[in-house]
This record gives sequence, structure tokens and C-alpha cells, in this order.
Amino acid sequence: MDDQLDSDARTQLDRFCRQYLQLVLNIDYPDEDHLRSDAFQTCIHARLFKEGAITYAPPKPYQLRVLKELMRRIEHSIQDWEEEGISDNLMNELSSLLSSFLPSEVISAQQKSYVTFTLSALSSDSKDVPTVTLLESHNLLTAGGVTGFRTWEAAVHLGNYLCANPSLICGKSILELGCGTGYVSLLCAKHLKASHCLVTDGSSDVVSNLSTNFYLNGLQDSPIIEGKELVWGHALIGSEHLKWNGGRNIDLVIGADISYEDSGILALISTFRDLFDLYPKLQILIAATVRKETTFKSFVEICERNKLKVEYIQFDIVKSQLQKGPFYLDHAEIQLSMITRP
Repeated sequence: MDDQLDSDARTQLDRFCRQYLQLVLNIDYPDEDHLRSDAFQTCIHARLFKEGAITYAPPKPYQLRVLKELMRRIEHSIQDWEEEGISDNLMNELSSLLSSFLPSEVISAQQKSYVTFTLSALSSDSKDVPTVTLLESHNLLTAGGVTGFRTWEAAVHLGNYLCANPSLICGKSILELGCGTGYVSLLCAKHLKASHCLVTDGSSDVVSNLSTNFYLNGLQDSPIIEGKELVWGHALIGSEHLKWNGGRNIDLVIGADISYEDSGILALISTFRDLFDLYPKLQILIAATVRKETTFKSFVEICERNKLKVEYIQFDIVKSQLQKGPFYLDHAEIQLSMITRP
């Protein structure tokens, strides 16, 4: 069906659909030249609103807000009502949503939603692009004081870096610290051919939620990914080094936004040291959103005092207007670093 559209129309359609599935707040609506096209409207309905089109759809209030604005823009784009019009299918979907009992967007924002991230770097075929789907508190800054119930920009940026450098993951055993929703580990297990992913967080609630996200990505019965509670600064489970992680080696530790609190840095680096004692050839790759320059500087200084080498990695965020998915803020300062023990 998309074959009826020209290249620019397909590009704008893909961007709109991918942002919709990721619950982007300020979604980019296609140009009026495309919106007035019957074929374009048919494609939007088939991909986003037709029954069964999406397995894990956005929450109803989000659907309604986007569809109302879409219809307003389509109506405004019409130049000749005898030749052009609004899709009956889209009108019917809007009527159905308007007649349904829906929670307010304020209430909906407090609830978990399905969020699907498109990994455009892994495919040149717009019809078959890999994805990671999560159930997360997408619009909450924190949930009960815990920040691990949504996917933050640093995790998305780290995932993009790994997609651009898949050899770091392929065939490797991965440990993720402070995993949150598990986005990065799921990407590694599902699409980058990691041999094993141990997905850890210091919050038991966060760890218990991982099973849902494993399921959403078809990994609920997979032997290559598992969740475990790991509190930084505490002895590794049982202190039985040879048996820790089932006796598996760890090749790479990954972490996104795990150095943002001054109070947790010493405990984090204590865990780094324990891991290096177990796996001397280990590498630790982190992505840190630099909210406070002093905090990140303190983290690096403490690493160096503990004889850990920190190497900065240059990997720029793609400008928002050029992003094809996943989508995230292009003005965030996110520093990638590789940590080793010489």
C-alpha cells in the first residue's frame, strides 16, 4: 500500500508512525500536500488505527489527542472538497474514541503505557525495521521515588551507539547495571546477538517488572537474558566468585545514567572494582547525561583514584529533524565513556 506513495511521502509517513508508537509528545505531522491524499490517509489508517494493526497500542487518550489533531490538519489541507476529502475510516475511528469513556491525560500519564522504539540504524528497509517494545511510565519523572520505570535519553543514546558498533555486543556476555526498563539489554539480546545478558538493578520493583518487557519482545523463555537484583557496594551474590553469574564470563558492562547522583558514586565504583577483580579484561561502557558538571567530574576523579582508566567516546546525537527512530532530545549533553583497569 505504501508503494503508491512517493519517496518523500513514505519518509514522512514512517516518521509520523514511529513517533506515534514511541508516544512522542510533540509529534511531527506530515505536510498538507500529503495529508490531503486519499492514499496517504489510507496508509495512516492501515498502519496505526485499523483493528489489529498494532499489537501494543498507545493509550487511548494519546490516540485521541493525535487523531483529533491529525483530522484538524487534514481538514485544513483540503483544497477541493469535490476531489478531496477525509477518510471515512479515520472519521469512524475518531467517533469511536470520542464516544468511549477515557481517563484524562493527567490520569493516563500516571499509568504505564506501551512504548515502541524503532531501531532505524539496524535496517535500510522501512517496512521491516527492528523494534523494542516496553511497558513503562513514559511521562513520569519518577515513580515512587524510583527513576527506573521509564527509558531515559542516555539509554537511547547508548543503544544507538551499540547499533552503530554491533561488534561490541555480538557473541559477548553482557552485564547491565541500573537497567531501568531494560531497553539497552533487550536491544542487545533481541537484535545485536549477545550471547547472554544479565540485566540488573538495585530496585526489586524494577527487576520484577523486567519479565513483562522480556515477554513483550518474545524473550520470556529465552536462556540468553535474565534479570537480577544487584545493589551497588554490596558483595556480589554469595561472594562465590567462580559461580557468580552461573560461572559465565562477563565481557562488557553497560550502564546508562548510573553516575548522576553524588551519593551513589562510591558504591558504584566499589562494584566496578569487584567486577574487575572477577574479570580483569572487563570493559565498562557508560552513557551519562551531564546534568551537573561537578557530579560527572567527581565520578571521573574517583575512578582515577581507584586506578581505573576513563576514555571519552565521541558520538554525537543526531539532530532531531534527521532522526528516524528512536527519537530523543538532541540538546541533551550525553557523554559516553569506556572504563578499564590497566
